[in-house]
Parts: sequence; structure tokens; C-alpha cells
Amino acid sequence: MFLFPSHVFQLVTIIGYRRHLLNNRGWIIALIMFLSLFEIAISQNQSPNPEPTQVLQLHYQERHVVIDNGIFQLTLSSPEGFVTGIQYNGIENVLAYTGDEYDRGYWDVVWNFPGKKTKKTKGTLDRIEATKMEVVTQNDEQIEISFSRTWNASSTMAVPVNIDKRFVMLRNSSGFYTYAIFERLKGWPAVELDNIRLAFKLNKDKFHYMAISDDRQRYMPLPDDRTPPRGKPLAYPEAVQLLDPIEPELKGEVDDKYAYSMDSKDIKVHGWISTNDSVGFWQITPSNEFRSAGPLKQFLGSHVGPTNLAIFHSTHYVGAELIMKFEEGEAWKKVFGPVFIYLNSFPQGVDPLLLWHQAKNQTKIEEEKWPYNFTTSSDFPPSEQRGFVSGRLLVRDRYISSEDIPANGSYVGLAAPGDAGSWQTEYKGYQFWSKADEKGYFTINNVRSGRYNLYAFAPGFIGDYHNDTVFDISPGTNISLGELVYEPPRDGVTLWEIGVPDRTAAEFYIPDPNSTFVNKLYLNQSDYKYRQYGLWERYSELYPDKDMVYNVDVDDYSKNWFFMQVTRKQADGGYNGTTWTIRFQLDDQMKNYTGRNFKLRIALATSNVAELQVRVNDFSVDPPLFTTGQIGKDNTIARHGIHGLYWLYSVNVPAASLHPGYNSIYLTQPLATSPFQGLMYDYIRLECADTVSHITRS
Repeated sequence: MFLFPSHVFQLVTIIGYRRHLLNNRGWIIALIMFLSLFEIAISQNQSPNPEPTQVLQLHYQERHVVIDNGIFQLTLSSPEGFVTGIQYNGIENVLAYTGDEYDRGYWDVVWNFPGKKTKKTKGTLDRIEATKMEVVTQNDEQIEISFSRTWNASSTMAVPVNIDKRFVMLRNSSGFYTYAIFERLKGWPAVELDNIRLAFKLNKDKFHYMAISDDRQRYMPLPDDRTPPRGKPLAYPEAVQLLDPIEPELKGEVDDKYAYSMDSKDIKVHGWISTNDSVGFWQITPSNEFRSAGPLKQFLGSHVGPTNLAIFHSTHYVGAELIMKFEEGEAWKKVFGPVFIYLNSFPQGVDPLLLWHQAKNQTKIEEEKWPYNFTTSSDFPPSEQRGFVSGRLLVRDRYISSEDIPANGSYVGLAAPGDAGSWQTEYKGYQFWSKADEKGYFTINNVRSGRYNLYAFAPGFIGDYHNDTVFDISPGTNISLGELVYEPPRDGVTLWEIGVPDRTAAEFYIPDPNSTFVNKLYLNQSDYKYRQYGLWERYSELYPDKDMVYNVDVDDYSKNWFFMQVTRKQADGGYNGTTWTIRFQLDDQMKNYTGRNFKLRIALATSNVAELQVRVNDFSVDPPLFTTGQIGKDNTIARHGIHGLYWLYSVNVPAASLHPGYNSIYLTQPLATSPFQGLMYDYIRLECADTVSHITRS
């Protein structure tokens, strides 16, 4: 009797239609598939501890180095450090084979000297062309190569950062690792970094099927389909309507790379499948400790090209607050990665789309190995040189419960010392996050040495938890914090509420898209309905003359509260601001609260060049009771997001401004020069101070 490796058994048992095969096509077909998958796993030796079978080789060519472990070959330009070729499973090069070979696999950075940016450019794109190649490790088990360049103080045209790109191949591994070390020394000039990423452009004749999650995968258009006359640009260059695509069934669809963005916490594996060759190309990210701005920051991944990206830092879905700014003389060092570029294959006859499941399985293996212990650089510490923090988070809201509530599903993290919520715009250091269990317990593993504050946010409650203790983590540190209590903002009982405090607008009414502009992937997926193009125009169609009025006594926010407050397009092509009305009734009991202020809590899921003005029972009063002033520039509306930067406001509503019977709160967004200006609400609540009894229910 032989034993199947656990990951093979897992792979087979999670395949959704294995039962379908058994029921409808017979046990023989199912058995063939099972044995085929077993044979594949054995032949590719993807178990966590494979027996050594291959020999690592390093070949030098005139302008390249080639690393070969018998499974695939990786070709790198020397000394520049561009990935120019990946030979695998009979495919001469899985990367793009036309055009400049330096446009296939590369690290790049977008940067500026402060004050040098113009309106016509986002900055200088630097493809990080190294000047020195060095083999830092070469033995029977691994090869690691460094491609580096050192900033020259006499240069006025180069980004003042030392950059060291590393590539690692292990014996018997069906893939390679890459990471980069960015470093500034004291005394160097000021600089701004907008974007740091790793990009791979794949062979467009082979890779047509993209997978970024279980429910977000499809055959994609070709890049040729996006260019005129086959494609027509829409409101911005990234969005293109396919007029005459090579595959006719895609005709009329909208392609936009932002429709495939994902939260950092969810970007673990994504990539492409060549269905004719049964070959998969995947990027696996075992940890997001090195990405900017915490677990909710959204990043691009895979999109038409076929393109595969690892974005470590960007301003997308946040705005200028995330431009990485360094003052003159400021020193800094950060390691981005490693990420794992994984290749897999099946023999003919096995559904190639099952390669996705194998890639997910490999992701679990990589997560178990994190932090990697094979990297040569001392700037990437292994587990024994890191620390651990654990504890339990409770929420105290005496208007909900007489006892503290376990913060089930809360995200608890360590980030650079700052104010509550500052992790949203933090980018120079590392962040380490963990999700608390149903009892509120959390453990944050493998924390790099450094100084941190503890942060958290809990679904179902507004605001941010912040522990202002500075935790000094050093190798071997193991801190047990015990029970921590978060008291979210609260002044009194809830008179009414709209939405769910989860930092997104997903629970509100999201309309069907204009049938002229659709992405068919999302037509029958309610969870991603907001990813459709042009939904900002649907507001004007649904409310052509008058703005939305919401009655808290009878309306359902999932049906009657439009998910974004945007401008209204006019017949002359211009735009008007909008005012939404919340109608609510105060009964005779409110006379008991005469003289006490009410509190209006407004949590915003995003804002883009917008302003929120609040008025009570008098639409024309000026100035308004409250205004945010212009806030936000995250462009979430245009980029098909459901959240961006989180904002929380508490507005004092004088009791004298309210009266028995019906009352109205007016929410005005007056700025109107673009269709993309607007707000998304996360949650709104009106509180009435109650000093007699906190507990309203238990």
C-alpha cells in the first residue's frame, strides 16, 4: 500500500466537480483524474520536503546568466538584472517574445524630486537597470544572484536610492524567488517615490486565462483588442470597450485593469494559464508585511497584457497621502519580498484550469515556510530573529451589552508608532496583521525587530483601536498583552442607523450596469457588482431631477440607499453637486432630552475630491452645521472600488435644531467638476445622550 502526499489528497478533494464526475460520467473517469493528479505531483515533486533529484547549474553567456535546476531555466540579463526568459515544460519562453527583451520581467520605481512633478506626468519611471552582477550563493541546494546599483552623488537624474535586486532558485523547485533591498544613506537629497513594483509580461499567444481568486477567473481579451479600431477608450485610458475583439464572444465588454484590484490581505496567489500547453504562471505572496498601508490597501495584480504584477507600494485607492516622501538627509532601508514565481503543468487530458487549485496548494506550502530561511541577505531575518505578540481584543459598548464583547473577526496589527488609524497611510516600515478568532484572541507572528504601536479595527463597530504603548520588538521577543479593550465612539442610545460599520459601502444599493458597458465576469456575482464600469452614471439615470430621499422608518438601505453620492451630469455636459436627505421621526419621548445635544456619526468608506456638508431641518442655512472641507483623492469611484481611505466624523446636533415629528438631515456634496467626485458612506448613526442607563439590550 502506498500513501498519497497530503497536499495531493487535498487538491483532489477540493475540486468542485469531482463529485459531478462520479455521479454523471462514472467512477473510471474520476479515478483517471485522481491518478493523473497524483502522477503530476510526484513528477513535479511539489511536496514540502522533496527528495533531491536535480542538479543546479549556472551558465554564463555574453550578456546573460542562466540558472537551470532541471525543471526550468531562468535567463537574466547581466549586469542589468532583467528577466528575459523562462523556459518551462517545452515552452521556449513563457514571457513575451516580441519587442525589447528588457520589457519582459523587471522591477521598477516611479519617483520625483520634490516640487519637480508636472501636471502631465506622475513622475519618472525607472526600470532599475543594475550595474553590477554578483553570485552571492552557489551550492547544491540553491543559487542566489544579486543585481545592484549604487547611487552616485554627482548624478542629478537618478533616484537617490541604492537598489539590490535578488533572484533565488532552489533545487527541485518549480519556480524562483525574487526580492529587492532599497536603501538611502544619511545626507542624501530629498525624494518622493510613487510606485514600486515587479512586473512580468507573458506570452500573449499562450496565456489567455486569468485567475485571481476562486470566483474571479476568466478567459481574457488580448492586448490587441484594446487598441483602435478593435477597442474604444472610454472615460479614462485604462477603460476600453471591445468593439471588434479577436474572440467574438467578448464583443461589447469593457476591459479595465482596475476591475481586478484586490485588498492586500487577499492577494496571495494570482496568475495565468496557457490552456493549450496546460501550463500555469503564478505569483505567490506568502506575507504582506512589506506592502504599504495595511491589509485593506488595494493593489493591482494580474490584468490584460497578459500582465502579472507584484505592487509593493502605490497611491491607488488612497491618494497623495501615500506618496513616499523622504526629507533631505533621511536614511531608510526596506526589503520588498520575497515573492515566489511558481510554474506548474498538467499532461494533456487533465483539465488545465485545475492548475489554479495546485497553485493555491503551493501557496499554503509557501506560507508555512515563511519567513524563508534560505535568503542570503541579513536584511531579511528568519523566524528565530523575529518576535511574537499575542493577546485578546474585547469591545466595550454599554449601549449594546452589559459585558465586553469578543472582537470576533477584528484585524489587529503592529505598525509604526502614530495616531489611531495612521496605519492607513504608513509606508516606510513594515506592518504585521492578524485576524482575531471568535473569542477575540490573536497572535501576530514573525515580527521584524523595530518599534511599533498596536492597532485594530473591528467589524460592526466604528473607529480605530490604538494602543499608544511603543513595543520594542527584538529577536526572540514574545509579548503577551492579555486582554485589551476597545471603546468605540459612543455618546448615547441609537435612535437610528444606516448601513453596517465594516469600512465598505458593499451593503448599500448597487445598480445593474448599463447593458452597453459590462464585464461578463461580474454579471451574476452580487459580491462584485460594484466592479462594473460606469455605475457613477447610473445615479443621474435613477435620479434625473431630484436627489435621493431616505426615510429611516420605512426604507431599506440595501434597496434605497445608492452606494455612492456622486455628481449629476447635466445636459450641457457639466455637473452639479447633490444633496441627500435623511428623513426620521422623533416621538413625544424626545421632550425628555430637551437641552441635550445629539450626536451624528458619519463613517465614510471613501472620498474623492469631495466635501461633505451637514445641515439639519434647514437646507439653505449657510454656513452648514458641519463640513469636512475638501477631502480625499483616492479615485475609488472610477477604479471600481467599494472602499478607499476610511474617514470618521462626529457631528454635534443641537437639540434645539430638532423637533417632535419628522426631521431632516441634509448631506450635501457640492464640488462638481468631474463625474468621479463623490463619497461612499460606510455607516451613519444618530445618537441621543442617555445619562440614566447605558444598557439598552444585552
